[in-house]
Amino acid sequence: MLGEGPEKERARQQAQELGIGDKVKFLGKTSEVVRVLCISDLFLLPSEAESFGLAALEAMAAGVPVISSNTGGIPEVNINGVTGFTADVGDVDRMAEKALYILQGDARLYQFGRQARQQAEKFSLEQIGPKYFELYQEALGLVGSH
Repeated sequence: MLGEGPEKERARQQAQELGIGDKVKFLGKTSEVVRVLCISDLFLLPSEAESFGLAALEAMAAGVPVISSNTGGIPEVNINGVTGFTADVGDVDRMAEKALYILQGDARLYQFGRQARQQAEKFSLEQIGPKYFELYQEALGLVGSH
């Protein structure tokens, strides 16, 4: 688990109580996010509010399935049942259930990871760049004004 926050100690304690304390690593804050994502099996994003879901997209680009809240723009990025799963804000039981579902099968984990990477490619500069260029041209009235 990456990052710091008010729930870190509670999460650490819960991992111990569940008997998985030796399998869950609490790395704290790091600047090596990409390296950590590349060796991760799952990305959890239980946000209460999120505008776009860039963190989820970064994980997906590394081929990591995402379990997230279905708030803000996240459902546009993380496709429920395809690239991972979404759950209502605060429904950590459903998130845990879906995380275990993905993790309890190598083929399933691989499939979700592959689909996550494919979805992330739809947001690449090569895909999105021309769309933004056209949008700005329209907004500035440059389309058809030769």
